[in-house]
Amino acid sequence: MFLRISAQYKDKGDGLMDSFWLSLLQIVMIDIILGADNSIVIAMACRNIPQEMRNKAIFWGTAGAVIVRVIMTVLIVLLLKIKFLQLIGGLLLIWIAYKLLVGDEGEEKIEAKSSLRGAIQTIIYADIIMGMDNMLAIGGASKGNFTLVILGLLISIPIIVWGSKIILHFLERFPMLIYVGAGILAYTAGEMIVRDPAVADYLHAVPYLPYVIVAILVVSVLSLGHRVKTRREAKKVKAELE
Repeated sequence: MFLRISAQYKDKGDGLMDSFWLSLLQIVMIDIILGADNSIVIAMACRNIPQEMRNKAIFWGTAGAVIVRVIMTVLIVLLLKIKFLQLIGGLLLIWIAYKLLVGDEGEEKIEAKSSLRGAIQTIIYADIIMGMDNMLAIGGASKGNFTLVILGLLISIPIIVWGSKIILHFLERFPMLIYVGAGILAYTAGEMIVRDPAVADYLHAVPYLPYVIVAILVVSVLSLGHRVKTRREAKKVKAELE
């Protein structure tokens, strides 16, 4: 079944990355990079409820978050077919990629609930708020293919929930992975921009122009993000020494 779907998807030729499986990998990587902090949200939301209720809260909270996230991502995919929305979404995703590199994100304030229902509601609410960047990125990477959206979420969310500590460990151990994640986001943003119905015909009329635009965006985000990140770290070290 998946082979048949991937063959149909590849035949469409509607993006710079036409392979079904590469696009699926792209979606999974995006969700893992952007969603690696979900374990912290879950832990904070459940810390005040009895131990025997925590597994239930994690299960039902995660299940509810998955359902809401699938619905919202599908809505984003539908909305991105409207002129200029992919262009706007791509620009927002560039900003998200930049912020991922330079950090400076405010800490999320997650209120711990003392009841099972309250903890479940907190997990779902926090996942929606913190997952908007994931949904936008996945919507752009899917190129309108709902199978990719659902498969990507089904694969990546269990990895995030049960393997998030390992993911966070690797992200801290190998900081270069952040650049990989930011590069994927910038690439996805570039694809969204050059595919927007308002500009696609004009851009694709010039040979290789879409590829050039995507490459420039990726290099610009990575280089600018690295420069700002390095400068901030140098200032922080200097302030600590003083």
